[in-house]
Formats: sequence, structure tokens, C-alpha cells
Amino acid sequence: MSLFNPAVWIGFLLSLAASFGFGYYKGGIDEYLKQQAEIARLNDEARQKEQALVTAVQTQATQLVKAEQNAKVLSQKRNTDIDSGALKLRIPVKAPICPIQTSTDAPITERSDGGTAEIQPEVAKAILAIGDEADTTVRKLNACIAVYNQVREMLNQKGNP
Repeated sequence: MSLFNPAVWIGFLLSLAASFGFGYYKGGIDEYLKQQAEIARLNDEARQKEQALVTAVQTQATQLVKAEQNAKVLSQKRNTDIDSGALKLRIPVKAPICPIQTSTDAPITERSDGGTAEIQPEVAKAILAIGDEADTTVRKLNACIAVYNQVREMLNQKGNP
């Protein structure tokens, strides 16, 4: 066998191609396994983030429910006080100016404070119910904003180590 024999060169080239092919194949498998490990790590990290976010949302929802219950209790107490007469809603009124003098000895005077008028209990409760509804809306929006800010901070914190 001589070095110039074509069979030797073909054998050498085939063994060289086979070793490169095996290395390429082995490197592809190794890279695939590395990628799968990285995907599993990122999935675990995403699940932890997701759980933290769910916990944050649940905490805000619990606080909102508690605030709503407290507001409902206060509203019911206020309505009970209105019904019992312990709480009366009054509004300022302007005293009418009477251009006709009823008696000759009493001068026409105008009240500076104008006085007040008591609102009927049903009307008072209806007016205050509008305010209660607005308060409920504000509480919900504030809870939404708080959840948004908390989630934003958590995502920014996790994204920038």
C-alpha cells in the first residue's frame, strides 16, 4: 500500500468526513439538550412569576372585597340612622323676599343665613346612594391601578436583575 493509492485517500477522506459528521451530529444533540434545559428553566421562572402575580392580584381583590363590605356596613348604618331620625340631611335655602309688608310696625328684614330645609329620608338616602356608588367605583379603579402598578414593578424587577 502506497500513500498514492486512491483507496488510501478515499479511506482517509471517508474517515475524516465520518468524524466531522459524527461531531456535527453529537454537537446538535448536545445543543438540543442545552436548549431544552434552558426552556425548562425559563418555564419554571415564568411559573414563579405567574404565581407571584396571581398572589398580588388576589391580595388586592381581597382588600377590595373587605373595603366594599366595610362601606356597605357604614352605608346601612347611615340609612338606619336616617330612617330613625338620628341623622337628618339639611340643605341651605334662600329665604324668600316678601315685597309686601304685612304689618306697618315690623320693618322688612332679610335673613342673612337664609335658613335650611330638611330633606325627606327617601330623598336623602337616594342622594347618598349616588355618592356610595361613586365611592365604589373609585375603590375599584384604585384597586385596579394598585394591581397594575404592583404587577409592573414585579415584572420590571424580575426583568432587570
